[in-house]
Parts: sequence; C-alpha cells; structure tokens
Amino acid sequence: MSANIRALIVDDEPAILRFLKPALEANGYEISSAGTVAEAVKLIAAAVPDIVVLDLGLPDGDGKDVLRRVREWSDVPVIVLSARDRETEKIEALDLGADDYVNKPFGVGELLARMRTALRHRMQRKAETPVCKVGDLVIDNVRHHVSRAGEEVKLTPKEFELLFFLARHSGKVLTHRQILTAVWGPAHTEDTQYLRVYVGQLRQKIEAKPDDPRIIITEPGIGYRIAEAI
Repeated sequence: MSANIRALIVDDEPAILRFLKPALEANGYEISSAGTVAEAVKLIAAAVPDIVVLDLGLPDGDGKDVLRRVREWSDVPVIVLSARDRETEKIEALDLGADDYVNKPFGVGELLARMRTALRHRMQRKAETPVCKVGDLVIDNVRHHVSRAGEEVKLTPKEFELLFFLARHSGKVLTHRQILTAVWGPAHTEDTQYLRVYVGQLRQKIEAKPDDPRIIITEPGIGYRIAEAI
C-alpha cells in the first residue's frame, strides 16, 4: 500500500486514537485526527483525506451530522465506527452515505479490510467500468448480458438492473431503502417484501446453492451485500 493514503480518524476518545494510529500507520496510512463534528468537517474540506473513520458519539453533535454535511460535496469513503449496535443507527448512517459500519469493540484486521474495500470502490466508481465481475459471475451493462463460469444466465430486465446495482457496490452494505430507491424509485422505499422476492429469484439463477447464498449476502434487518469474491 502506498504511504500517501491519508486517513482521518474522527473520535473523541484518546484511547481509540492511541490504539488506531500506530496500527494504521504500520499498514501505510498517514493519520490525522479530529474530535468534534466541526473539526471533522473542516479537516475533510481542507486536508482532503482519502478515507474517514468516523465515530458517531461526538461532544458537539452526532457523527451522522458529519455525514449529512460532507455528502453535500464529497464522496470520500467513510467507515462508521461506533459502540451503537441498534439496526436503526446502522441503517441511518448507511442511508446518509456511509460506506460501511464496524461495531466497537472491533478487530484491526476487520477494520483494515473494510477500509481497503471502501478505497477500491472509490477507484471503481471513478473508472465507471461497464462490466462488473464477482468471482466467475460477469455482468455486462452494455450488452445486458450475465454469465457465470462462461454459461449465460437469463434474467428479466428488472433482475438485471438489481444485480448490476448490487455488483457496482460489491462488498458494501446497501440498505433496503438505497436499493429500492435506485432500482424501483422513491415511491417504493418501503416495499422490502418486493425486494426479497426479487433477491430470491436472483439467487435461484446465480447461486450454486440458493438456500446457502455466497454471492448475494443478507445483512439481517439492514439490506444486502454482494460478495467481492466467491
């Protein structure tokens, strides 16, 4: 990993910073830190980090306030790091534009893996490739063609749209609301059962074992994550 990847840690607990800073520096990150909402927004604008690790509990507000403000003008990857484990908190943070969510207590290895994934997603978004690959699954958005291990997979237009949207964000948790809004429109944000039916149909066509999926992974109560590798 290049030594010039800049990570901003937004957390008001000195112990977290003492723990994270050497661990991330040992893996090639340059570290800066902020302890408040105001300081975080200012540093993201001025220092332009490559990735942000964001705690939700800050002394001058909620970490979600950082997401609300920053997402108005920046697509910097944000990994939310918090002791709050309620599903509603995770869903709100993801809906506001967080790239992923890691619960405290956490392992550094897991956090580093999530950070690498978020950074890859940003590079992929910039490249805007029309072809997505997930293991041996190939999704061609130009030809509207899907194959697995070289064999064609026949999908309906809506099944294809759903699969391609998930594949463009492979490895990232997507909430029900995010998926429904992108694929069916804002009038369908509450139609989670409708989404489950389509995911079930997709699994029947692309999974080796639909009852034990390895491509489209359910995040209980939150949404779905498509695997990065099979």
